[in-house]
Amino acid sequence: MPLGLNAGSVLDIQQNPMVLIDREYRIMAANRAYQDAYGVHADEVVGKCCHEISHHSPVPCHRRGEDCPHQAVFNTGEAHEVRHIHYDHQNHAEHVRIRGHAIKDQEGNTYLGEEIIRLPHQEEEITCGELRMVGRSPAFMRCLHHIEMAGRTDASILLFGESGVGKELAASAVHQFSARANGPFITVDCASLPETLFESEILGHERGAFTGCLGRKRGLYEMAHGGTLFLDEVGELPLAMQAKFLRVLETGSFRRLGGAETLHADVRVVAATNRNLLEMTAQRAFREDLYYRLAAITIDLPPLRERREDIAGIAEVLLERIGKSWGGSWSLSKDAEIRLGAYDFPGNVRELRNMLQKAAALADGPIIQLRHLDSEVSRNAALPAAERSARSETSKTGQHPDNLDELLRRYQGNRRRVADALGISERTVYRWLQRAPAE
Repeated sequence: MPLGLNAGSVLDIQQNPMVLIDREYRIMAANRAYQDAYGVHADEVVGKCCHEISHHSPVPCHRRGEDCPHQAVFNTGEAHEVRHIHYDHQNHAEHVRIRGHAIKDQEGNTYLGEEIIRLPHQEEEITCGELRMVGRSPAFMRCLHHIEMAGRTDASILLFGESGVGKELAASAVHQFSARANGPFITVDCASLPETLFESEILGHERGAFTGCLGRKRGLYEMAHGGTLFLDEVGELPLAMQAKFLRVLETGSFRRLGGAETLHADVRVVAATNRNLLEMTAQRAFREDLYYRLAAITIDLPPLRERREDIAGIAEVLLERIGKSWGGSWSLSKDAEIRLGAYDFPGNVRELRNMLQKAAALADGPIIQLRHLDSEVSRNAALPAAERSARSETSKTGQHPDNLDELLRRYQGNRRRVADALGISERTVYRWLQRAPAE
């Protein structure tokens, strides 16, 4: 190890857990903070591959579709920060933030200095009502990283996502990651807000502002002072309302309906839509100036079909919520879990929730079987085309399929689920991976 210095001692300067990794993914040193945090001695991890220790995976994380700091730092030489799931010394998965830096020794050799910022139990706190953000897929982790980084700023954020992906939950996560987390989180359903009530609901009104108005009312914008105002389905706002709202967002100043006093509120705005607002601006259906006021930072929320490996975990949380409401307890059979994971869910999490509610009502016991799911799932949720092809190829040749890497990414390196999809043993998948070169 031509480090030319006591690497462990140098790393001990860092207060956070940190390891030194070479180009071949081997851990070359671990600081005292790492050893204390993970309950290991340095000689238990030095010489082993980082993905084996942190991810319990025989292949590097980039081969499973994750944003890999090792790849980024060695390819660009620049620092890189990502959000990952690592396993602690008790074999529990935990969310961590990884900061990777290029470090050179006295002979000019480059290593990855990987600083680990532990976020224990934080994923349990990312909630909205009774729901919480759940997932381990690469698509989910990238999205959550972007949400966390954007949440640290005070810029306006525009969330894009299909109907049912959980945009309010994502907006709540932005709020909880921000310095405004102790302030209010106020939601405005733009699709159901009548134009005639816009000023009264958003800006409030004074007594006598209109017929039948008997008292003063604070508007939703004023109520969000010191916190976050979430504009759900902002693309549904009529143009006249957009013009009124733009000035409020630009200045933070407003008057209640029927009032003469100019008021001010300190509000961070998060908006969400399932429509293409840029196309709407070209069609003059959405104000361009309002779009750019809202879209200081844009974040895409992935649909369920792009994070299939998260479906079982989301289903577990939804069934837990259903059980609390209905006074029961349900879980998925293996066949039901596999079929749900293969279904495209055009309605995303909302469709999954409705499907599970129906299945729980029909189930004659605590286990939801395949027959309890919607007929569309039972009919159409055969193995995805890539898996059908891979299974056929494997049965003919006995060799691993060409799209093994694709299947590993889909199932986040879970050998058992890849084996189930291919109709083979987990040991066979492990043997293939041991023979495969680390890219």
